[in-house]
Amino acid sequence: MRVLITGGAGFIGSHLAERHLAMGDEVTALDNLSTGSITNVQHLEANPRFHMVIDDVLNAEVMRGLIEGCDLIYHLAAAVGVDFIIDNPLASLKTNIQGTEIVLELANEKKRKVVVASTSEVYGKKNGHVPFAESSDRILGPTTVIRWNYSTSKAVDELFALAYWREKRLPCVIVRPFNVIGPRQTGHYGMVVPRFVKQALLGHPITVYGDGEQRRCWTYIDDALDGLVALSSSERAVGEIFNLGSHFEMSIKELAHKIKDLTHSQSEVHFIPYEQAWPKGTYEDLVYRAPNLEKIRRTVGYDPKVDLDEALKRIIAHFER
Repeated sequence: MRVLITGGAGFIGSHLAERHLAMGDEVTALDNLSTGSITNVQHLEANPRFHMVIDDVLNAEVMRGLIEGCDLIYHLAAAVGVDFIIDNPLASLKTNIQGTEIVLELANEKKRKVVVASTSEVYGKKNGHVPFAESSDRILGPTTVIRWNYSTSKAVDELFALAYWREKRLPCVIVRPFNVIGPRQTGHYGMVVPRFVKQALLGHPITVYGDGEQRRCWTYIDDALDGLVALSSSERAVGEIFNLGSHFEMSIKELAHKIKDLTHSQSEVHFIPYEQAWPKGTYEDLVYRAPNLEKIRRTVGYDPKVDLDEALKRIIAHFER
């Protein structure tokens, strides 16, 4: 099978390329390297079935040729990370919305299946500790808060994909990942686990924004890949939306102390008010984010296996190497 991965030099994209190459597939990765890195895929370049294209998903002519030459598309290219979104709001909106529109329009010409990576951020805010189901209402803050650009743009991506399926019968699968972590993830754009690990290993203060009581469910990359590949090959998944996550839940504060213990670090855990971390009015945090996984379990038998302790040990070992 010929697989195209947009955002293929990113954290998830590079691991997904590895997985499909191991399955015997031919893989083309497209990335403009704005948040991805060529170092993520350098070890794949000797494989004759791997092809790296450094270009932009907004380049429709390049995309047309790549889509014509593939059987399956994973559309992962997006502006990601809280810091990047806040610093680049206009580019983020254009990449996330216009880029997806281009991919879906060209995929529809050849009726190529598209797995669209959305985000758990589409759910927005939640009061109480109730896991999000795919049918849950979305509760967002005001448009003046830049943080909501990402959630809104990815929701538009979902609406585009659903419209192409309903009106054009373009086979689409929409996936909402929940806090995927693993080796090669960078903390440069606001991802918390690699930032904490790096700070702990260097003996720097481990910086927690807010009071650290925000709770998340952490999904190791191997489990996320199992879900993505299973959904990509399932006919029952077409035209549907799926949470992709785990039940391995922990608060940000607990995570900081857990990483400090696992790295045997002398770092102090410092709490930083939001207004000191980002310009006033640009950021609003989410207190609780956890997925209901019944739908993906029922559809493809998804069952995350790597718990948070094991995931963190693997990530720390990667940083140490």
